[in-house]
Amino acid sequence: MIPGTSRSGATIIGGLLFGCNRKVATEFSFLLALPAMVVASSYSLYRSYESIYMDNIMILGIGFVVAFLSALLAIKLFLNFISRFNFIPFGIYRIILGVIFLFYLDIL
Repeated sequence: MIPGTSRSGATIIGGLLFGCNRKVATEFSFLLALPAMVVASSYSLYRSYESIYMDNIMILGIGFVVAFLSALLAIKLFLNFISRFNFIPFGIYRIILGVIFLFYLDIL
């Protein structure tokens, strides 16, 4: 792993290099993230099981549902965006943000 490299960006670029269209490559990238997120969330719940009480189960459930629905909405909007536009605006955004952080951290 290269520090600062986006996992989703790397998988999308890999998909594009192997001939997938932007939408399919992006969907694959999102699907590839699911096992890692499930395992990480399960491990986090396992590590903090002592602080989860029956009184908190409803709050945890509501938080899960809201997070799940907002993630679905974000994915749907992003896939819609990707099917209409290319990755150039995102690339420009990442480069500008990277340069700003380099100046902020006084590296340049």
